[in-house]
Amino acid sequence: MTVVVKIGGARAVDPEGALADVASLVADGEAVVLTHGGSTAVDETLAELGEEPTYVETPGGVVGRFTDERTMDVFKMVMPGKLNTDLVESLHNEGVDAVGLSGTDGKLLEGKRKSAVRVKEDGKKKIKRGDHSGTIESVNADLLETTLAGGYTPVVSVPVLGKEKGGGYTAVNADADRAAAAIAGALEADLVVLTDVSGIYEDPDDESTKIESAATPAAFETVKDAAEGFMTKKVMAAEEALEGGASSVIVATANADEPISSALAGAGTTLEPGVLEETEAGTEAAE
Repeated sequence: MTVVVKIGGARAVDPEGALADVASLVADGEAVVLTHGGSTAVDETLAELGEEPTYVETPGGVVGRFTDERTMDVFKMVMPGKLNTDLVESLHNEGVDAVGLSGTDGKLLEGKRKSAVRVKEDGKKKIKRGDHSGTIESVNADLLETTLAGGYTPVVSVPVLGKEKGGGYTAVNADADRAAAAIAGALEADLVVLTDVSGIYEDPDDESTKIESAATPAAFETVKDAAEGFMTKKVMAAEEALEGGASSVIVATANADEPISSALAGAGTTLEPGVLEETEAGTEAAE
């Protein structure tokens, strides 16, 4: 079994339990790929430099970061530089042979650069240019599988390698949840998304309304209706992971003993491949 684990970058997420759990899983012979976010650390670094992060809203209502050239420089410093190195260091202290990789290494994560994005400001749709972002289109699964086969545990972060329209590449930002989803799909792995809540709640303010699992399109509609704020992107990423071939996606808390093992055992909200709508071709094939 291969497990892709994504540790959220929010300040409320404590990675200590997850790192110890990675060590236990690896010691038991499991293959683990660790990915991580870090938006909070990027924003804090920008603040230390006297700069403000820019967030924009898409016409569809999704809020995301606008990554200009200066912010991209900070991403390079913080994500593969500090955060990835810190996690690799911690895993070595847990007895794990960890290898840090960014999406640009060996074309691990690749896609087209989006230099302009559609945004909604003051109720009007606009084009904002100068963005350094991209959507992942391919994963070098062979690189990860070779690393795992060698007995190493990959620790992966953005940036990713963005193809320019005129040729060549630029390192660009990509959503960390979607990066983890792309990796899980390419490896046909279970994806465990660790965050600061215990799952997806029907009422975001009431933990007792946690949705335990979803295995049908109808149940997944309930999940999508319930997702608000930062959870919206995680549900989008979960759908992409399952469409890409992931075995399952579990959204669970990082702030627990053995959070990965617990998630795989049923804690959190588990989404199964059955949540995907059957295509017409798939229905005909089944008949």
